[in-house]
Amino acid sequence: MAERVERNGLQVAAELAAFLEERALPGTGVAPGAFWAGFSDLLHGFAGRNRALLETREELQRRIDQWHIARRGQPHDPDAYQAFLGEIGYLLPEGEDFRIDTTRIDPEIATVAGPQLVVPITNARFALNAANARWGSLYDALYGTDAMGSLPPPGGYDRGRGARVVARARVFLDDAFPIAGASHADIHRYRVEKGQLLADDKPLMQPEKFAGHTGHPRAPDSVLLRNNGLHVELVFDRAHPIGARDQALLADVRMEAAVSAIMDCEDSVACVDAEDKVLAYGNWLGLMQGDLTETFEKGGAEMTRRLEGDRTYTAPDGSEFTVKGRALMLVRNVGHLMTNPAILLEDGSEAYEGLMDAMITTLIAMHDLKKAEGARNSVAGSVYVVKPKMHGPEEVAFADDTFTEVEKVLGLPRYTVKLGIMDEERRTSVNLKECIRAAQHRVAFINTGFLDRTGDEIHTSMEAGPFSRKDFIKRKSWITAYENQNVDIGLECGLRGRAQIGKGMWAAPDAMAAMLEQKIEHPRAGANCAWVPSPTAATLHALHYHRVDVAAVQEKLEKGGRRAYVTALLDIPLAAYRRWTEAQIRREVENNAQGILGYVVRWIDQGVGCSKVPDINDVALMEDRATCRISAQHIANWMHHGVVSEEEVVATFRRMAEVVDRQNAGDPAYRPMAPGFNGIAFAAAMDLVMRGRELPSGYTEPVLHARRLEWKAA
Repeated sequence: MAERVERNGLQVAAELAAFLEERALPGTGVAPGAFWAGFSDLLHGFAGRNRALLETREELQRRIDQWHIARRGQPHDPDAYQAFLGEIGYLLPEGEDFRIDTTRIDPEIATVAGPQLVVPITNARFALNAANARWGSLYDALYGTDAMGSLPPPGGYDRGRGARVVARARVFLDDAFPIAGASHADIHRYRVEKGQLLADDKPLMQPEKFAGHTGHPRAPDSVLLRNNGLHVELVFDRAHPIGARDQALLADVRMEAAVSAIMDCEDSVACVDAEDKVLAYGNWLGLMQGDLTETFEKGGAEMTRRLEGDRTYTAPDGSEFTVKGRALMLVRNVGHLMTNPAILLEDGSEAYEGLMDAMITTLIAMHDLKKAEGARNSVAGSVYVVKPKMHGPEEVAFADDTFTEVEKVLGLPRYTVKLGIMDEERRTSVNLKECIRAAQHRVAFINTGFLDRTGDEIHTSMEAGPFSRKDFIKRKSWITAYENQNVDIGLECGLRGRAQIGKGMWAAPDAMAAMLEQKIEHPRAGANCAWVPSPTAATLHALHYHRVDVAAVQEKLEKGGRRAYVTALLDIPLAAYRRWTEAQIRREVENNAQGILGYVVRWIDQGVGCSKVPDINDVALMEDRATCRISAQHIANWMHHGVVSEEEVVATFRRMAEVVDRQNAGDPAYRPMAPGFNGIAFAAAMDLVMRGRELPSGYTEPVLHARRLEWKAA
């Protein structure tokens, strides 16, 4: 039993209270007494409304289930279905046009398009890597991945591969920063004269793309270029192994890469109690104060990671200016669903975790807001909170009101906190314009997320019939409509030049060649940010934003109007062809089960909320609760409609547990699930499927939290 202390009617875990009073509050100007009084009012005063919103979710789901059950065996009537959703208040009328009026927005949100990282805040090393991924070596990214078609050979540095990397980088420079009458491959000297960059005495074809330099203008240490709002730095160093062999002494091409990074308190972490929450909040505090460090061993040497500083350059007019050395950091809070035992209310019930996150992450961000000098996260004086898993405008309005109350308690100007709306639940998708309207003074971010959106699609339409296989769900018309409408409504509501419109994660961190080929479609679609799984991926994805002027794409799309409407979003991706072979069914269920087990066993036994999990073909994929949700819901749907039996599912999970055990054999912290199949992790994986229909919105959190707490108490 956790030790607790009483604070204004709250029973607070002692370690959380100590963290807030000894580390988070000092330096903010917020008195402890006022903080606890306001925090208690928030947790008690907003709990009833939070609970009512969750009850509305369940009631709407109940009525949708009944509608499908009553029509089972009949052809689906999309017009009647849409009318029914309107009658029950699921689908709301769309109001008049409006434009968001969010103010005090940093350029990384409003005007600079680029990659966005999402990392678990509980891993300090990952968080620091993400923050520092604002800049990345193009040479390293090309050399160390399959981006050029193959992986580097084993052993030491391969000069032939290195030469191909240098050539590839210079092709990029020719495309983004062409020289009048020459190629970067032929240049022997770069210099600055009278505010102009000259390459072997030849100017850039677009001289305005020269942004600055460091060192002596006749032999600069570095040259800073800018294209489509993103910087590229040419680094010259005759003492560097690469620069020494280069005709122009060019040692590296450094890309401005992850212009923003989401520090995640939600899907990629396993935070179930006060101990976990203090770890998450403590790392966020270190980032906001600027003093977070992490010491670790790499290659037999001890290394310490810390936040990078800003970079200073000489502008073409001779003045000095700085460029940020770190990504702009957003923080993702949890949604409205879960409670956490870290704080108990007066009636003994657990506090809603989303309300906890709202108050505490904003309090912590005040350390950045109050900085008078040195590197800052937000130069505009804002706090960026991404809010996931909201269902419709009423829930967005609740989030908006929550942050208004938080700002009041903390003495912040109203709308200091900017809101990111994740368009990942169907009731939000079909009411997106009204969701944005509900927070029109705060909105700084919307995005799409295929996996959670599909998980919600399956759960919402569970009774409609068996769904297509997962790969085929992606090919259905609703997904294109969903992706297009998100961009179109965002532009229609005035997000261009004020907010981010984002696209989802590239889930294969080792497949960089495929990412370079495919992920360019995100900026082409009008997204001014898109998620990547690593700093290296951010560096490579930045190439796409040099090829695509997202601002111009958005302007064109906005003039063209909407490409998709609600009717297309409501096209349920049921299986039109259901005569699958036994082998096809077995393969689909095995793939789902293996992914669930591979993720859940680390979540429960090791507290790892996001990991690179080998799939059934031993291809490493990024797994988090969103991927787990869709897999669990898909099996639950097929089992419910008789595509596969419960006995077959159990047998499949046992077979796949043996596969996962083999894949993790080299991990000394791993606990095998076979042959007993009686561990907590295996039970959790089975719960997600066997209880899939009853879990709220098909979310995995209730099972994972309960089973992780059971594991911690064992």
